[in-house]
Amino acid sequence: MGPIGAANPRPGPGSGLERGAARPWNPAVPPIDVTAITLAELRYVVALSEHRHFSRAAAACHITQPTLSAAIKKVEGTLRVKLFERSPRGVSPTSTGSEVVEAARAVLDAMQRIVDLAGRGREPLSGPLRLGMIPTLGPYLLPRVAPLLAREFPKLQLVFRELKTSDLVEELVRHQLDAGILALPIPGGPFLATPLFEEPFLLAAPPGHALAGQQSVSEDDLAGQRVLLLDEGHCLREQALSICREAGARPTDGVDFRATSIETLRQMVALGMGLTLLPRLAVSEDEEVRNHLAIRPFRGRAPGRRLALVWRKSHPRSADHELLAAFLRAHRPPGVSLLGRAPAARA
Repeated sequence: MGPIGAANPRPGPGSGLERGAARPWNPAVPPIDVTAITLAELRYVVALSEHRHFSRAAAACHITQPTLSAAIKKVEGTLRVKLFERSPRGVSPTSTGSEVVEAARAVLDAMQRIVDLAGRGREPLSGPLRLGMIPTLGPYLLPRVAPLLAREFPKLQLVFRELKTSDLVEELVRHQLDAGILALPIPGGPFLATPLFEEPFLLAAPPGHALAGQQSVSEDDLAGQRVLLLDEGHCLREQALSICREAGARPTDGVDFRATSIETLRQMVALGMGLTLLPRLAVSEDEEVRNHLAIRPFRGRAPGRRLALVWRKSHPRSADHELLAAFLRAHRPPGVSLLGRAPAARA
């Protein structure tokens, strides 16, 4: 040791402290004991990241807020790193916290995979399955297929959620949904998709409209017509907009009219505010009488949308999703046509 007050000598080569070299093991710092972190605590970490609020995350996990807070504090203490920034406006993961959340999701997925492997002998399509559908499809498809699924797979516990496309995709990525049924194409992501069927659009017009006097219509008939659309965020809006642009129609721009559901569109058309396009499954047999509308099919190949079952590539129950897709195709409702036959295709 040099004299007191003397400058510490710069570490020389071979000391293990050169710039960029790994620091030598320090026995005073014990290794991190990851076995001290439970799977439940990993779920709490993921939940807090998703809800960005302690009370909402605790409610989603069916625990009290103090229990959640204590668990998060324990995980941060075990890992010796701050995972979340707390502020009056809410909670957000730190940069390291975001990486830990993704790793936690992977661990939880792997654990579910182990459970599924251990239960290979169980019945197919049994247990809980969280399924999302877009709002312009769910109310019309689910009542037709849910009873059939219950009869064919009595141990299946179907948990249904109705979400716009962007929200549905986000919940798939966040592992909050197991699978979803939505219109193709879907946003890029870590997904697999199995085509289900193609659903044509029908034209809805007021009974006294000129097009109501025709047995069928063409896309060219829409030229110059005022076509009512759903509000932003609905994929049906984008599909109808594309048809309107090609036909030269005058779609509503949302400034003077904002419809949040197909039911609202029906009412506005019945009042004479314009025309609209309805998915085939949303049209009942007594539509014209019940809702005072004139429903006309398109001649030739009708415009429509392609629907598919979508799930994460890493999901441990891909075989169940394939079976569900095959069941939906085999029990497709009247008025739709099969779309492709390939097994899980990359989306």
